[in-house]
Amino acid sequence: MESYDAALAFLYRRIDYERTASAGYGTREFKLDRMRQLLARMGNPQEQLTIVHVAGTKGKGSTAAMISAVLSAAGYRVGMFTSPHLERLEERIAIDGRPCSAEEIVALVERLRPVVGAMDGQATAADPAGGGPTFFEITTAMALLHFASERTDLAVLEVGLGGRLDCTNVCSPAVSVVTSISYDHTDQLGNTLAEIAAEKAGIIKPGVDVVSGVTGREPRDVIEQTCRRLACPLVQLGRDFRFSYRPPTSLELAPGSGQFDYGTLRDLSLGLLGEHQAANAAVAIATVDRLRARGVRVDDDAIRRGLAGVRWPARVEVVARRPAVVVDSAHNVASVEALLRVLAESFTAPRRVLVFATTEGKDIRGMLSRLLPVFDDVVLTRYSCNPRAVSLAKVEQAVADVASQRRLPAGHLVCPDAAAAWQEAHRLAGPRDLICITGSIFIAAEMRTLAGAGGG
Repeated sequence: MESYDAALAFLYRRIDYERTASAGYGTREFKLDRMRQLLARMGNPQEQLTIVHVAGTKGKGSTAAMISAVLSAAGYRVGMFTSPHLERLEERIAIDGRPCSAEEIVALVERLRPVVGAMDGQATAADPAGGGPTFFEITTAMALLHFASERTDLAVLEVGLGGRLDCTNVCSPAVSVVTSISYDHTDQLGNTLAEIAAEKAGIIKPGVDVVSGVTGREPRDVIEQTCRRLACPLVQLGRDFRFSYRPPTSLELAPGSGQFDYGTLRDLSLGLLGEHQAANAAVAIATVDRLRARGVRVDDDAIRRGLAGVRWPARVEVVARRPAVVVDSAHNVASVEALLRVLAESFTAPRRVLVFATTEGKDIRGMLSRLLPVFDDVVLTRYSCNPRAVSLAKVEQAVADVASQRRLPAGHLVCPDAAAAWQEAHRLAGPRDLICITGSIFIAAEMRTLAGAGGG
């Protein structure tokens, strides 16, 4: 444990843009040269991997998990790198759904530590204000090194932020995937969907197959133009493949999963709830089809088993019953709207209690304008695991503004932390009611722990 704690301390001392207000995307803090140098010093492990690279505003983590689950069900050894984690750093680096161990984290840090130290010294000598590798660059390198060392057959990499300048973009993928485009990280990526799409499309490489789940006209046009310019075969949701979804009707008392059709594949079960997840699953199947065209053997039964068994925590996750407790990591307007569609389809509770906390830089009023009309009681709180949590005063003001604008009741309760909010929500909810926790992956993580992560 001492070595593990030391390894974590080494990583968390690095610049971590998940925990700080990030500099403008595109400045020297976001560039690929440093990542390329780091990997070159480690022997370029990414060159030993067959990679699926996944970007998108929402759904990229779920889609990565689905692709990985299907490929693992087909018998392949599959690495998956995602971010951020819910509870433990090891979750970011998994093989066949199993996070790497604490001992493996220690070993990977020890392999990278001298290289990072040398790069730190080089950066300081060149520019006293410069910096060495960041937290995300180091953890990305750890993942690539782990997957290469463990001789994975394929690796699925989720983009962290944007795409064009994200440090995962040093890879040469077999397939590039863009799941969706909506408004998020506008300070870094742009204020229009076209600008955001251009950053996401930065993962597209000349001649490499592209699978797109983007359906809005403006961002879809950007993806199409990028593919034409780079001579990339493009497969698009709504044009080249389609799906239809049938939600479960009631989930308060018994687990369930939706079903969907994809081409000739009928009555597929999906371990994640919601039509938006069926859209992600369709993108995952289309990606697997592109891999099939490259000689990766995946039969239809592996697709069925992989999608039915996939789990991705804090995505409309039912973590307790009586009352039903749903935890979701929605953090922008589009993902909140997707969450509310699932609640309307599959939860018929007499009373609904919202627990809400969010992160600086998010569209707080936009999210609350969708959420407040749907819930009978509102509990505002903040998480403690990340310093970017929005203050309670700021969230309260947003509630007041939205209530005034929408002519809604402005009643709410304020709790200083997740534990107090959990107790208050349970006081408000009866056995047949619904508690929904949302606004950020960080509040989702804290509340899952309090709920026993599925144990109730």
